[in-house]
Amino acid sequence: MNGVAGIRQVTVVGAGIIGASWTALFLAKGFSVAITDTNPEAESKVKRFVEEAWPALTVLGLAPGAAPDKLRFDLDLASACDGADFVQENATERELLKVALFAEIDSAVRRDVLIASSSSALTVTTMQRECRHPERVVLGHPFNPPHLMPLVEIVGGEQTSAGALDRAETFYAALGKTPVRLAKEVYGHIANRLQGAVFREAVSLLDKGVASLADIDRAMTDGPGLRWALMGPFLTYHLAGGEGGMGAFMKQFALTQTELWKDLGEPVIDERLQRVVTEAMEHESGGRSISDFSADRDRRILALLTSRDASERATQAQP
Repeated sequence: MNGVAGIRQVTVVGAGIIGASWTALFLAKGFSVAITDTNPEAESKVKRFVEEAWPALTVLGLAPGAAPDKLRFDLDLASACDGADFVQENATERELLKVALFAEIDSAVRRDVLIASSSSALTVTTMQRECRHPERVVLGHPFNPPHLMPLVEIVGGEQTSAGALDRAETFYAALGKTPVRLAKEVYGHIANRLQGAVFREAVSLLDKGVASLADIDRAMTDGPGLRWALMGPFLTYHLAGGEGGMGAFMKQFALTQTELWKDLGEPVIDERLQRVVTEAMEHESGGRSISDFSADRDRRILALLTSRDASERATQAQP
């Protein structure tokens, strides 16, 4: 893995949950990683995260030479960027902060170095506007946690070159990620919009008293969620059409879908609704900690990934 697309050292900007997770993945793939954050306590938190993530990454497969000690922490952004071949930015989602930060990163790295953002909402066009070399700024938005979840969404801004997008896709694919290219920028990209639509209806159902929070979650995990781990909504409905596929589905269910869409909720997350959802979640969590839930989530994700990989290998081996 070391040296993919000429990349040997990765600089991670921002040492929060996403930055720490990216760091663990880059280390597992054999890269040297410099991580920078304004919080001096971030170093110990990132090292602890990498230590806890390493067993799962070992199961998924480490690159030759991969080691947690190929990590260095630097409070100074320019120093952390020294020698960088790729930059993954993960700072707080505030426009003015991001614009200034990208201009600073842009001035600190070589002109050929890709600068990718994990931004979940802000556009590349916005973030690259003060850069001297905006053509190499791209979106590389992961799904949490990046060291386990394969998805990464890629799109450029108005000044991004096609070559930069191609290089980013090649790099992420070499990491074992599943790159998805957007043809144009849109708020929230693809996956966040899809899950946002589901969450909106879940909140609406809870607020209307249709079902409990626990049952709404179970309806997803033991229903559509199982299929969606294997296929997206289009293929799901293609199969729902039977031998006629999507065409048959549309003929039979177009009216039903239209009526269903009309009836979907449009909740406004005001203070009252925030309180309703938060109190329901606190009741359902039963005092379990966030770290406990996160660890359980990661174990389940790892089990799904290894099971899916084994299934795909068995399918490919069939004559």
